[in-house]
Amino acid sequence: MKIYHFNQDTGKPISAFSSDFILSRIIQTDGKTHIGCVYLGPQGVIGYHQAACPQLLLVMSGEGYVRGEEEEFTAVQAGQAIFWAQDEWHETRTDSGLTAIIIEGDSLNPATYMTPV
Repeated sequence: MKIYHFNQDTGKPISAFSSDFILSRIIQTDGKTHIGCVYLGPQGVIGYHQAACPQLLLVMSGEGYVRGEEEEFTAVQAGQAIFWAQDEWHETRTDSGLTAIIIEGDSLNPATYMTPV
């Protein structure tokens, strides 16, 4: 058995696209699937950018706001997952802080297992 850290202290600050969050990488598979944990502090933001591939944001704690290509934000909270298709523009913001797992990969299809809101 091996135990690993993926806490905020092991992450890397990200500022691209006017973002303000910490990304702690978890794993990358041979099938080009990336999994990481993001830590957004108070007033944190993952800036408006285009998805390079399908992306799934799993909110683990906290709450925030997300949007796709529309200008209106939708409130999200722990226990919810947000999916963006490849090339879709999107943004995530929080007032009080948010921790989430991000999964990115060409073959993502969350509708196979999850119930839509």
